[in-house]
Order: sequence, then C-alpha cells, then structure tokens
Amino acid sequence: MAPTTSQGGQPINVKILLIGNSSVGKSSLLLRFSDEQWLPEDEASATIGVDFRVHKMELKGRKVKLSIWDTAGQERFRTITSSYYRGAQGVILVYDVANRESFEALPKWYSELETYVSDSVVKILVGNKVDKEFSRQVSVEEAQKFATRMKSLFIETSAKTAVGVKEVFQEVVEQILDTPELWEAQGGGAGKGHNTSGGNGGMPGGVQVVGATEQKQDSGCSC
Repeated sequence: MAPTTSQGGQPINVKILLIGNSSVGKSSLLLRFSDEQWLPEDEASATIGVDFRVHKMELKGRKVKLSIWDTAGQERFRTITSSYYRGAQGVILVYDVANRESFEALPKWYSELETYVSDSVVKILVGNKVDKEFSRQVSVEEAQKFATRMKSLFIETSAKTAVGVKEVFQEVVEQILDTPELWEAQGGGAGKGHNTSGGNGGMPGGVQVVGATEQKQDSGCSC
C-alpha cells in the first residue's frame, strides 16, 4: 500500500543515498541520471564530503521529488558522511564490476546501514562500469546471490553508456512508495527509529536543504 497523496498535488519527498568505495562511479551515476551527462574519468575529481542534487520524476501517477546525496567513499570522510544517513528512505550501494576490492568492501557498507538506518529502508546493489566487461572481476551470479542474501535489489549499470541508470532510481522509488513504514513519521508518528523528516533528511545541525533550494551543484564526479 503506497502512501496516499492527491493526484497532481504536492510531490512526495524521497531521500536517497549513494554509498560505496571511492572511484566506483557513484557521482557519475548521479550525473548521468540527473543531467544525462558523463564525465570521462580523467576529467572527474573525487567528491569532497557530500554532493547533493534534486530530481523530479513521476511514477505510478505520483509526483516524486528526489533528494539524492552522493557520499565520498574515502575513509577520511566517514565521520562527516555518517550524519547523512539520517532520514534516508533508499540506499544505492555501488561497486565496480572490474574492481573486486570494491565488491569485497560491501559488507562494511552494509554494516553501516545496520547501524544508521531502519530495516525497512530500500536497498539496491549496483554493479557499475559494465562497459568494462573485458576486465570484469565480479560475475553477475555472485553479485546477485550476495544481494539476495543482503535482502537488496540488484542491477548492473554503466554511467558511461547510460545502461540501467534510470532503472536503478525507478526501482528504488517504486519500492519506497510500496513500503508504508517509510512514511509513518510524515504523519507525526514515530517510525521504528526512523525519522524521514518528510523525506528531506537533515544536514548536520538540523538545517533542511530540500525545499530551501533546488539549485544543482556542479561538483559531480566519478568517485
């Protein structure tokens, strides 16, 4: 049962996080989805802390406003980005299919989810850079089994060629809309340790960004 909202009324606010090791292509996925652009790796730079973009879409006849948070994968930023888990309704965990180390680091990222978000948060495992099929180090079968074990959706993508990118966000949003527990706090109720803040998600210090501005930042990268 999806949250109730009038057709053509106010959009449903949804907060989604992109997490995973550095250089797996999180920012490239976001840039491809939000701006339909791709930056070659030699032109991109690592995300510093957190990047943030707003994207509007319509799904199942409902208007949805996504606030998408692209987190830095470098270890030195972990104390900064942990604050941004608050209020997330969907999490996209990204690894590079041509980099086994990024896949083997996934249990660490799932451990963080167990600490910072509720069980009802929608999770999707994304194997990025399938355009590098010739140097693949992680098979589809292995990744699918791991995603199933972690109770996550699974898809492979290429930010470079746009394969699967739109589907990632559509699948996450669709499952969020079909998960009522993620919306209990919007009506003033106390979800199980999960305050969505109306999908806005708080910056540290309590400053709400979504709704205050919809300006896109220009710090997208391929980290």
